[in-house]
Amino acid sequence: MWLELLTLIIGIAFGFFHKGKEDYWGILRNGAALGFVIGILAVLISMFLSPGTTSLSFVFPGIFGTILVIIVFVIIMVAGTFIGDWLEKILKK
Repeated sequence: MWLELLTLIIGIAFGFFHKGKEDYWGILRNGAALGFVIGILAVLISMFLSPGTTSLSFVFPGIFGTILVIIVFVIIMVAGTFIGDWLEKILKK
């Protein structure tokens, strides 16, 4: 749960501090790329440093479960990015 919350916070910060015009396709692309990297790192951390302690654990073994976990982290990161962008619009007015 902590890795997912950290990913959401990083996504909100990324969306909030991303300057420039509101290019939603660019925000989506950058958020997905960063979420993919964070997802891979989170999978590696949960596999080697603390096995079995993350809240994202799928029954599917092997590469399929790993890909599902990475996709979930990408979705969390993109959602956080859009939340941060929305907060930037509201607070900067």
